[in-house]
Amino acid sequence: MTTIVPLGLAEQTEIKAYVDFLAGAPAPVRESLGIDSQDVGSALALVMREEPSGFFNRAGGFGAGEEITADVLEQIRDFYRKQGVPRAAFMIAPDLLPPDWASTAAQLNLTQAHGYVKLGRDIETVLSVANGIAALDPGLRAGLIEPYQAKEWATVMMSTFGFEKADMIDMAVSSVGKPNWRHYAVWNGDRIVAVGAVFLNGECANMFGGATLPESRGRGAQSALLAIRARAAEAAGCRWVVAETGAEGPGEHNTSLHNMLRAGFQPLYERATWVWSDPSA
Repeated sequence: MTTIVPLGLAEQTEIKAYVDFLAGAPAPVRESLGIDSQDVGSALALVMREEPSGFFNRAGGFGAGEEITADVLEQIRDFYRKQGVPRAAFMIAPDLLPPDWASTAAQLNLTQAHGYVKLGRDIETVLSVANGIAALDPGLRAGLIEPYQAKEWATVMMSTFGFEKADMIDMAVSSVGKPNWRHYAVWNGDRIVAVGAVFLNGECANMFGGATLPESRGRGAQSALLAIRARAAEAAGCRWVVAETGAEGPGEHNTSLHNMLRAGFQPLYERATWVWSDPSA
């Protein structure tokens, strides 16, 4: 088995997870949050107009067998203009940037911002490493959530990332039970203290939404959730698993990155975030 996930598939799996997580919510939630998406060639553009941070305004999935042209990028920029948002992120793997990227980025008003590390590996390697990781601390247990636990699961995930609006929690709840998602938690007694999901995209799976409450960090929760999600991906027939997390700057330490490295994930590339800003905003 090839240990390195194909680049286009890795990028597509990531953005499809985000689009399905948001745009798959019930219509009232989508309308309240201003969620919309658009396909442009192989790429997908996603927007959430009513979330001030702009975190979910992102386009990705570039390079799945199609050249990245100025026309494609302009269509995506125009999508965000029509949506009335002041900024959006273009997620493009470094090897896919066209030769004239500097001039193209300047023409489209794209500026480079703090990036992400893209990680991936074949399922067999991840499982061989993850299964040897130390067990959870005593008193903690990990497993698949039941439907009645969806609200607590979603509240832990979204609030840990700073998204505490009721509609955003409802959006996360709506992903539970979908056939292409699996949702897991770590409990301390009867209370959920850590969460994580995995999105299944054919032969590739995406680790999504790993979050631990501050008082429960450093007790093995995310390592356990990485292993259990990898097993779920294998059971679903996936060959590869991917994930992404913030790149480390000088003097920075990203615990999520190091958890994934310990679990057998391999850094594929560091991907800059290219931020479009509306000059009229």
